Amino acid sequence: MPEKIFFIFSLILLAGFVCQWLASHLKLPAIIFLLLSGIFFGPIMHWLRPDEQLGGILSPFVSFSVAVILFEGSMTLKFSKIGGIGSVIRNLISVGALITFLCVAVATHFLIKFSWEISFLFASLMVVSGPTVIAPMLRILRPNAHVANVLRWEGILIDPIGAILAVLVFEFIVSNTLTDGFISGAFFFGKIILSGISLGIIGALSIGVAFKKYWIPQYLQNFAVLSAISLIFATSTIISESGLLAVTVMGLTLANIKGIELDDILNFKESLSLVLLSLLFIILAARIDLSSFIDLGYPALLLFLVIQFIIRPLNVYLSSLGSTLTMPERHMIAWIAPRGIIAAAISALFAMRLGSLGFSEASKLVPLTFLMIIGTIVLQSLTAKKIALKLKVAEPEPQGFLIIGANKVALAIAKQLHENNFYVCLIDEDWSALSNAKMKGFATIWGNPISQHVEDNLNLLKIKHLLILTPYLQLNILAAKHYRYFFPEREIFAIQTVLPQEGQREEKFSFKHSGRDIFKQDVTYQCIENLLNLGCKIKTTLITGHFSYEQYLNIRSVPLFAIDPKGCIYVFTIKPTFTPTKGWKIIGVS
Repeated sequence: MPEKIFFIFSLILLAGFVCQWLASHLKLPAIIFLLLSGIFFGPIMHWLRPDEQLGGILSPFVSFSVAVILFEGSMTLKFSKIGGIGSVIRNLISVGALITFLCVAVATHFLIKFSWEISFLFASLMVVSGPTVIAPMLRILRPNAHVANVLRWEGILIDPIGAILAVLVFEFIVSNTLTDGFISGAFFFGKIILSGISLGIIGALSIGVAFKKYWIPQYLQNFAVLSAISLIFATSTIISESGLLAVTVMGLTLANIKGIELDDILNFKESLSLVLLSLLFIILAARIDLSSFIDLGYPALLLFLVIQFIIRPLNVYLSSLGSTLTMPERHMIAWIAPRGIIAAAISALFAMRLGSLGFSEASKLVPLTFLMIIGTIVLQSLTAKKIALKLKVAEPEPQGFLIIGANKVALAIAKQLHENNFYVCLIDEDWSALSNAKMKGFATIWGNPISQHVEDNLNLLKIKHLLILTPYLQLNILAAKHYRYFFPEREIFAIQTVLPQEGQREEKFSFKHSGRDIFKQDVTYQCIENLLNLGCKIKTTLITGHFSYEQYLNIRSVPLFAIDPKGCIYVFTIKPTFTPTKGWKIIGVS
């Protein structure tokens, strides 16, 4: 039996990986593939029967997975970020969330005939539109900066806020069910809230103190946090059924403790959540009875239409009153609100718990939630690009460059890129050099290229490539590793600062981490800087029938970039995969 369970988990894990891989290549939300694969393996083919095959493991696995997901989601909400966001976003996550919550509850009660308790619980799940679904949709949509910023920040902030709301509604229902009378129910609810908040804060502060005093080595910090999540969740669940609230408060508190570094923990939790989510969604989708979708009938479809065409637009239009958003931008924001990870994960756990408490409607909660998830994601993914083009709020495909360094070489290269109509943004912590770049009309970000400040101010809407153009090998290596989270490795280019044969053994080893080496084999930063000091220029040359690429190389020019007749730009690397021909333009030193 244990071997069979392990084999089942292995197959689900493999299927989850394939779904995530497909999603990354097709630039679609992974949840679509995860849910479809779960439905295929479960109710269609009957290969996966979680309740029968996993037995008693299923419920604790779902509970633990949701606890980790809620903790990771709540860790993204830093109070310092809320103060700097625009009024529209603040309204969307406060007044707008309340509008959605109340309107969806009323619509669900009258259309689906749910009790008020389950209607409000379902409504709390519909408040959330998380960043894991919004991000791939924005990559497809490519809206202008106003629309992108509103949707991105709404997704990031409403994720933990909606999760907290859903947990509170659930705890309120549980407290009313387990007690008789309003007074005792209110007392029990207060006990749940108090114990959940207290244990969550105690857990977070304990971790914070341990990290600040260096009691836990860095390599054990992820292990320590995961252990704390498990302990706090289990303890608070046993004491007062407040486990979900406790881990959410714990993540929220930990994220706002000053003086501790959480990047490694967040990265670990994101990776762990990715694995758990993949397993969770396939398992949960496999448990769905397809006939339950049919049983929901036309009222469910009508509810979807009400949420999509009435409640979401009402939310956005009221939240954006008095703002500088244009009407086309408001229409676009009103169209995009996909439901995703938090709604799917929590609905399944809530349904299990409420079913054991005697709520007959609990069995309909998961299929109704999944119907809204699939409906919003599929409809919005398929139509968003066309609507954005119609409303004229879509940006063209990015071709721009983020350049690390504002030195002489970087500015000379940036000037030619800009003159060839490529967007350029420069990052440097040298205020004088950056001021010079700003005076020349370039977009700039001041600060250490790998700092949180720079990361928070990045806008990659027009940017496709990363150019690392500093004379410092160590900084180049660190920057290349840091920006792997923002760029695919094929788009990270770093200038050589020392030729491999000249460096020490450690430096040779580091070269593989510093991005793709650009320009010719023997061209370093110092080489280009010396050429510029000797009077050479970085300029653009057109390849014609009378002046070939071979002739260009024969005049001892150093090619840096090539632009084809369609306007696509290519970066010369040590082993270029293209050969410029007639009609191409070369940016190089000559």
